Amino acid sequence: MLLKGSDMKVLVHDEFLGGKGTLTNTHFLNNEDACGAGRLFAKSMLTPGSSIGYHTHQGDFEVYYILTGKAKVNHNGTDYILEAGDSILCRNGESHSIENIGDTNLEYIAIILFDKENA
Repeated sequence: MLLKGSDMKVLVHDEFLGGKGTLTNTHFLNNEDACGAGRLFAKSMLTPGSSIGYHTHQGDFEVYYILTGKAKVNHNGTDYILEAGDSILCRNGESHSIENIGDTNLEYIAIILFDKENA
């Protein structure tokens, strides 16, 4: 299956999950094509100063892989600074947020997979 960039679903969210500013998700895999594996397969972008609010994962887990920019991720109450090439995993039952603390757009791959072992 080929999905051209021009055919990818792009969703723009303001103040996502109680965060600040603007989040843009470019979906490189549609949920219906994921064979029940998960619910988010996207390149995400946060503009400078934007964030996704602190939230808990229930029944799924999420990984971020930073492509460009500088992020502050709060993972279970501990802050981490991530830059290009870094990744972080938020497991089922854990909580996190992400904020663009740089002066350029923060771009990262975000994947949310279902936790079938602990559902």
